[in-house]
Amino acid sequence: MFRVAKHLMRNFTNTSAADETVYVSETDGVRSLHLGSVTIQSAMRIRDPFALELTYTRGIMCFLLFRTNVKDMLTIGLGGGSVAKYVHKHCQGIKSTIVEINPKVIQMARNQFFVPENGDYFDVIEGDGLQYLAEHIHTTDVLLIDAFDSNGIPPDFCSQDFFDQCSATLKGDGIFVINLWGSDKNFDIYLQRIEQSFEQKVLMMRTGKPGNIVVFGFNKAPSNLNVASLQERAKALEAQHQIEFSDFIDKLCNDNQVYQKRLMLRGDAGSN
Repeated sequence: MFRVAKHLMRNFTNTSAADETVYVSETDGVRSLHLGSVTIQSAMRIRDPFALELTYTRGIMCFLLFRTNVKDMLTIGLGGGSVAKYVHKHCQGIKSTIVEINPKVIQMARNQFFVPENGDYFDVIEGDGLQYLAEHIHTTDVLLIDAFDSNGIPPDFCSQDFFDQCSATLKGDGIFVINLWGSDKNFDIYLQRIEQSFEQKVLMMRTGKPGNIVVFGFNKAPSNLNVASLQERAKALEAQHQIEFSDFIDKLCNDNQVYQKRLMLRGDAGSN
């Protein structure tokens, strides 16, 4: 999700007390999803619907730098399904489960954003993401939280208890990924909570304008954070994906400490 100033929007559904109005806009060949405001929740280039249009969505894929054997990915918040679609198409072998509470979002994602129907490796569930996390302990390799509404990230999705629950939902070596707003006045508080839940095994990465920051939390520290090794991994991934992994490593190095040519987790950095 990111914010824009003004967009011409078409209202596809009516507001109810139970959920937000879902809008779609189109500008210069890009279709965008909105929930009750001009804030862009997802964007898709119509002529290339499975590509990752927004920089932060490509940044989310950096979990591939840290693990080579991802089998399961759980996402809370569907939006237009950008990352979910990409993983399903380009990361075969990863089973994706997406939990979305708003049925209108699911309908719009399938009708307007080419989100596929459910199958063996792709499952969109209409339900409460918080409840789903609590009922699925130690079940996923990667957990992505990209759950924004018209007011930003809901309070229930940024509490200490929530981040503790995210760690518990992941397997022992699982990776937590969350999209946050750097301009959010509470960003530092959220980051500190994530650090507490993941025992300081955290990296953050600014993805550029308009201000999205992707934060990674690790239940187990990655085995190899040597910058040269990560760069080799990035080049290998770039041969498979149209994603600027090498540039993202530069961003990771800018936003986190590097000590003796090794990318430092935030807890490690504090000890040097």
